[in-house]
Amino acid sequence: MRGNVKQGIWRLVDPKITLASAASMFLGACAAAREGPIAWGWLVASVAGIFCLEAAKNASGEIVDFDSGDDQAVAPEDRSPFSGGKRVLVDGMLTKAETAMVAAFGYGLGIVAGLGIAVFREPRILWFGLAGVALAYFYNAPPLKLSHRGVGELAVSITYGPLICCGTYLVQRGEVTSDVLLVSIPLGLLIGAFLWINEFPDLRADESAGKRTLVVRLGRRTASRLFAVLVATAYAWLWLLPPRGLPLSVWFGIAGLPFAVAAGRRLLAHSDVTRQIVPAQGWTLLSIVLFALGVGIGLVTGARGG
Repeated sequence: MRGNVKQGIWRLVDPKITLASAASMFLGACAAAREGPIAWGWLVASVAGIFCLEAAKNASGEIVDFDSGDDQAVAPEDRSPFSGGKRVLVDGMLTKAETAMVAAFGYGLGIVAGLGIAVFREPRILWFGLAGVALAYFYNAPPLKLSHRGVGELAVSITYGPLICCGTYLVQRGEVTSDVLLVSIPLGLLIGAFLWINEFPDLRADESAGKRTLVVRLGRRTASRLFAVLVATAYAWLWLLPPRGLPLSVWFGIAGLPFAVAAGRRLLAHSDVTRQIVPAQGWTLLSIVLFALGVGIGLVTGARGG
């Protein structure tokens, strides 16, 4: 492959963004490890399937955003490492045909991994897989175009919170418990907040392309306040987990709170200046990772019954 094709595929994979799905799988695996030994082969299959679907989602979304003119409308001063699309088409790194091939290959591998798990390990994972593929593809693609209709944020929160976390647990334990669902919800809120803050630099481009995200619909001032509400709700939920029977050690997840607070303060103060928002985007992602690490380690190491 020519050099720019390899770089384009690497951009579509985007390891820093896959940290969100990795955090959810880690949390689901830690919840499963609390109840018994981990089936490492099936965990590897789960991880591989999710990462393939994520790369495929990035590729198919890239085509939709290019065709709508959204990616081309992002001004140079609004470009960010965390938003504005992968820009493999805008920068000429891949052709549309090549990008479509990456999407087809990724969806194909992800579906094969899911079917293998369903046939040989846990049949009910098929429903999680179908929901995941649908939400990934229709996040950008017609006819649903979830991100254009102001429900993309909800779709991402559900997918990267309960769907991936509980699906990972289901493959390991053959069931989904209330405990794993409870810990997955605040993580989903934080990952939804990460998407939320990533929409600020894209606001003008999204608006011009008719992509009506919630940030476009609400405006910067209201959306920046609601970002703070999302983060506060996630950490308040964490605080309430031990009274529901989870160990006090899940509070290790509070390690991510200082970075979430810093991101919220920066966004409230500079919601219209991308170069000021970029550090807050990074802090939000770091908050997600530390939250998942803290809660996961707390689940594994904590005494049963608190």
